[in-house]
Amino acid sequence: MQVKEDTKGTPVARELALNILYEVMEKGAYANICLENKLRNSQLSPNDKNLVTEIVNGSVRMIKHLDWVLNLFLRKPIDKQNPWLRNILRMSAYQVLFMDRIPNYAVVNDAVDLCRQKCSKALAAVCNGVLRNLIRERGKYVYPPADSIEYLAIYYSQPDWLVKKWVDEYGREAAQAMLYYLNQRVQLTLRHNSLKADRTTVLQELAAEGIQAVASPIIPWSIRVESMDKSLEGLKSFQKGQFYVQNEAAMLAGVIVAPQPGERVLDLCCGVGGKTTHFAEMMDNQGHIEAVDLHEHKIKLLKTNCHRLGVTIVEGVQKDILQIKPVPNRNRVFLDAPCSGLGVLNRRSDSRWRKEPAEIAKLNELQKNLLSVAGQAVLPGGVLVYSTCTVNRLENEAVVNDFLKYNPDYKLEAIDRQVDFLPLDQTDRQAARLGFLTLLPGKYGMDGMFYARMRRG
Repeated sequence: MQVKEDTKGTPVARELALNILYEVMEKGAYANICLENKLRNSQLSPNDKNLVTEIVNGSVRMIKHLDWVLNLFLRKPIDKQNPWLRNILRMSAYQVLFMDRIPNYAVVNDAVDLCRQKCSKALAAVCNGVLRNLIRERGKYVYPPADSIEYLAIYYSQPDWLVKKWVDEYGREAAQAMLYYLNQRVQLTLRHNSLKADRTTVLQELAAEGIQAVASPIIPWSIRVESMDKSLEGLKSFQKGQFYVQNEAAMLAGVIVAPQPGERVLDLCCGVGGKTTHFAEMMDNQGHIEAVDLHEHKIKLLKTNCHRLGVTIVEGVQKDILQIKPVPNRNRVFLDAPCSGLGVLNRRSDSRWRKEPAEIAKLNELQKNLLSVAGQAVLPGGVLVYSTCTVNRLENEAVVNDFLKYNPDYKLEAIDRQVDFLPLDQTDRQAARLGFLTLLPGKYGMDGMFYARMRRG
């Protein structure tokens, strides 16, 4: 999605971006939370708010690349520099290297001014020299050998361990494609609410409200927003419940679970109800869905979303799933398990830097325990679907295979027909016939996601 962006922005916007970046990089603040808090209280124009968001998220996301380039022009490593100077250099380098719409002179002038305010005249001179050299030598930087893990990790700004893992598991070409996708601007997509309007009607309503959007060429319920300069929440079509903001990979849960009108459905780890409400739409708002999550604030948002969308069959329950004593009385059970989120690293700029292999490995045991509880709630002949938004076989296929080992009354069930509208390649289509669907980030223009469908005998 393209947002309307000023070609220059204002010094005030860049100073706010610096202050937020300092909080994130020097004090450990979460980028999305810090941005939301600071922008909510600012008097900046919508264009300047967009600029601040892009500078902060881009600088955090690409920090490994930025630091490597900046170190080419610094006498001592960037991590040894004055904290304000290094973050001024980072955000300025990001604007020069990745935001072509901003003139280099504006970037340098504002950086020098900020350095005078935050540091000293001497460091302002250092800042000026480094940025001018970086601009002058652009296109001449010598990166590590292109066939190395180091090159991919630096160029695409990702942890070395993750790059190596993906190259080992999926091959270099697929890994590089994933790394590229995870640095792209997130595509804003909407799922039309079939209880209120069809997709054509929603597109017409959006157009009347000045939103440029098109029907997704892949997902039948999806609308892709191409340009907007206003808040979605302020739109009449939003207030009337005609759509729900959801990424396309998550929209597949509906057809893979395939709930029918009148059925009893259990949605575990439901979050704020994106997939839950889609199930209700597919059931024509007939039957019953118990949606369970550990966090009370998510259940409150779930209920708000259901009300806006006109969904009345969902019962939101705040509960620790591992404390549930399930009874096999549900036609379909869906578990959207807590995971490492490696398939959606593009959605939180700092998430890639907060992941550790040891912590991810611990998730495997939790996922197994949750799936065991989920499996006990399914009626004989019923369907169980396990899902994550990660790309990690230990959290995906390994969890499902372990469950099947100890639950012989379950069998994997083909899902290729449910997703026949997807342009799957031969390998992915064959896996779907077996009951697995792994969407590598960007492969079909969507985020990374995993689904496995099983039926109880």
